[in-house]
Order: sequence, then structure tokens, then C-alpha cells
Amino acid sequence: MVKANRVPVRGQDPAERVTNFNEVSYGYNSSEAVLEASRCIQCKNPRCVAGCPVSIQIPTFIKAILDGNMAQAATIIAADSSLPAICGRVCPQEVQCEGACILGIKHQPISIGKLERYVADWAKENQFSTAVKPKPNGKKVAIIGSGPAGLACATDLARAGCEVTIFEALHKPGGVLVYGIPEFRLPKEAVVEYEIGQLQKMGVKIECNVVVGRTVTIDQLFEKEGFHAVFIGTGAGLPKFLNIPGENFNGVVSANEFLTRSNLMAAYSPDSDTPIYVGRRVTVVGGGNVAMDAARTALRLGAEVTVVYRRTEKEMPARIEEVHHAKEEGVVFQLLSNPVAVLGNEKGWVTGLKCVRMELGEPDESGRRRPVEVAGSAFDIPCDVAIIALGTNSNPLLGRTTPGLEMNRHNGVVADENGLTSRPGVFAGGDVVTGAATVILAMGAGRKAAKSILEFLKI
Repeated sequence: MVKANRVPVRGQDPAERVTNFNEVSYGYNSSEAVLEASRCIQCKNPRCVAGCPVSIQIPTFIKAILDGNMAQAATIIAADSSLPAICGRVCPQEVQCEGACILGIKHQPISIGKLERYVADWAKENQFSTAVKPKPNGKKVAIIGSGPAGLACATDLARAGCEVTIFEALHKPGGVLVYGIPEFRLPKEAVVEYEIGQLQKMGVKIECNVVVGRTVTIDQLFEKEGFHAVFIGTGAGLPKFLNIPGENFNGVVSANEFLTRSNLMAAYSPDSDTPIYVGRRVTVVGGGNVAMDAARTALRLGAEVTVVYRRTEKEMPARIEEVHHAKEEGVVFQLLSNPVAVLGNEKGWVTGLKCVRMELGEPDESGRRRPVEVAGSAFDIPCDVAIIALGTNSNPLLGRTTPGLEMNRHNGVVADENGLTSRPGVFAGGDVVTGAATVILAMGAGRKAAKSILEFLKI
């Protein structure tokens, strides 16, 4: 008889966790993991594997957990994912592998993400590594960007024997994993640095503080550095704004800047040289995961936080879990509301947002019902800081410095589903191609590009 409900996951009490940046979820212990694994019915045609962008053999690794063979479970996952501890924590499994789980039709789906996290954490705690340095094949590949797309691409290339060098613009590798996702959702030292370290054990080199397009161009990587292929995985880090009156007041910041200061520069710590200001009241504009991350970070920094979103909760693109956690922690949601102006004082500082009420009309191109302004519904929300979390575009630098590289109107690289661009030997994948998406989708794109690169190099 199948157990209908999944094993609950332990975590910090909301009243406690808003006072610290420690990880919210504790994950499964060994007995909980085995109990959850026992719920899997081992489908002959597992839909969960098809729902995973990197095609992890999910029932197989779950069976290994049930058999008590954790080394085998870790090895199975490692065949398709180089970042299991990360993906187990931040991937939207509810719309991917878990969303496809056959049990989800009548019962709760298997908690695949939490089981993946358990296996990855077990491997670290027991010093079990799947990283093997392969025999060199004589080919050099440059990876631009050390986010999930670049790391996944580098893993598959390194396994094939390529000499891989990752070039990262910031002073720490990890891309959005380091600067974009808060510590309480993704611990940096315990998880991100560890998994990147496994990649370095395979021989992958990482050079930080290198801005390709400024420090060195793609042409120079080929002509002077002797690389045989280049992968672009620079992500989408150029923030979008509202373009409304008053947006230049002090105290209006992008979510990218706010989270980068907090995460990469540890501005949440009193000992940090990079302070971060939240005042007494913060308003976050947006309804995605980045908006939730910014809101929950500001809350932990001592502010009262309101999220403003122009549709209803049903249309919010953020993970259900993140919205739930934000509500538990005390974030206030102003739904069906849209800012039309930023209010400020004579000293140039933001004092609030002027908003209007919205109602949902006909569906737009995204399939969601288009919000329509309600006449005469203007109201003000007082705040000391306004954080704009409306998505991002790519930085135009590479397009401007790489002749023959086709770019789209959002500054993204034009590439097909296999990562091929208009420049021979130059490949691209992840957010720099698709626009802002998920960690696991970027990893899937990186793996597809790695396959194309190996074919290009005739390996």
C-alpha cells in the first residue's frame, strides 16, 4: 500500500529563522530519507526522468537509497548532475520531476528534490567523491561565466578530457548561485564552494576577476590563448526597471544589486565593509523567486516588508514553497497592485510608492490574464527602500566586442537548442540565451552545449 503523503521536512521555526541567515530547511535524516524512498513505485516508464532537464535516473537513485547503498545513489546522480546539493535545494521540482510523478495524480508526489539533497549531503559528510581527473585529449575550451550553465558544461567537457578554464567576472565563482540566492536558501561555503571544489578536482581551472570583452576578448581567447572552443554562460544580470516617475530617487535599487551586496559581499554581517541600507520599511516590486529572496533578506535585516505584485497569488511565478515561507515569516503581500510613481522628499530619498489597484482581464502572450488598471484606485505605500525585482536582460558587452556573434533585442546570444551560435567554435546556453530561467534549465543547456562542443572538436 502506497503511503499517500510525503515525509515532512524539518526546518527552523519562522520566529527563529527571521533573526538569522542560517538555512531554513534541515532536510531529511537517514530514516526519513529511507521512508520517503519507500513511497516510490519504481515506474517502468518514469515520467520524472523526462521531467528533469538533465535526465537524472531518479527511480534508480531512489532504489539505491532504499537499499542503503548511498555511494551508488551518489554515483547515479553524478552521471547527470554536477550540482546535486544545489539542485536539491533550489530547483522548482514541483513543476519538473515531481510535477511529472505518477503518484501526484492521486497522492502527493515523491519528494525527489529532498532525496537528491540528502544523497549529496551524505556524500560530502562521508567524503565520498565522484570527481575523477581523466586522461587529457589535447583540446582547450574556455567557459565564460561560472554560473550553473558554465559549471555543467565544464563538468562534461572535463570528463571527456578537455583542458577547461572558466573565466568569472566577479571575485568568487558560482554566478547567480553565489550572488543571487540568499544564504538561508543556499549556504555558500557548505554547499556552493564544496560542489565547485569537486569540479576543480577534475582539473577545471577557474580564473576570477576576468571580464571577457574587457580584460580579454573572445577573439583573443582563440588567437592568443590557444583555445579551440568557447562557451558563453554569462547569464542575465542586467536588471529591468519600471520606467516610472521618481525611479531615480535614492533608496530605489534593483534586486540584483541588493542581493549581490548581501550575498557576495556579506553585507548582512556587521563586520562587512559593504553596508546595506533597508531603513524601517521596504517595498519589493515583483512576484518571482528573486522578489521573494529580496523580501526575505530585507526582513532578516530588520525591515517591515511589503511585496507589491500586479496579479494574484495564483499567477505568481515564484515557487509555492518560497511564497509560503515568506508569509510565515511576516512578509505582507499587496496583490493586484501596480506602482505608477516613486514618491520622494526634497533630499532626494524615496518615501513611498504610488500604486493603483488592478483587475485581471484576458490572457496575454504568457497565458496569464492581463492586469488592467481600476480607475480611481490610487493609493500610497510608505517605504524607505524600494527594491525592483522585475526580471533581467543580458549584458551587451560580449555582443559589442565579438564580431559576427548574433545577438537578440534583449542583448542575449542567439543560439539553437544545442548551443550553436553564428560564430564557429563559439557556443552558448542558459539565461544568456533564454532570458532568466531556473538553475536546472541552465544546467541542461550547458550539458547540451558540451555535447555540441565535443562533436565540433571531433572527440
